[in-house]
Amino acid sequence: MAKYQKIAVAIDFSEQSKKALERGVILAKDYDAALQLIHVVDTVSFGSIAAYDLNYAGKLKTQSLSELETLKLEAKAQGVNSVEVTVEEGSAKAILTQLPDVDLIICGATGYNAMEKMVIGSVAEQVARTAKCDVLIVRL
Repeated sequence: MAKYQKIAVAIDFSEQSKKALERGVILAKDYDAALQLIHVVDTVSFGSIAAYDLNYAGKLKTQSLSELETLKLEAKAQGVNSVEVTVEEGSAKAILTQLPDVDLIICGATGYNAMEKMVIGSVAEQVARTAKCDVLIVRL
């Protein structure tokens, strides 16, 4: 069985990603691994909004970072020694599959996208197919 040293948890603030975080905290403690909480501001899907408000992505990034910091404190309070937070802009599928130095990626089966809730989420599916490390997909 693999010895995970760095575990990334994809956070979109949905119930599925909160469940993924719970699993990530457990595994990080079990393996004494570093935990990376990552949120991707999907700038690909709101190109037309950015034309009206050039600061939109920046506002989302700031808000997401604040929420991740809260989750970081909760993970540390539960006994995870090393927790870092990351907020990126772009395509979640591309960013999550290219995370450096990560041994395990944990994500929820579906996110906020209503269409994705019918089957396994397109982000989770892409991560499972193309990540260079182990992937754990968590269901509610």
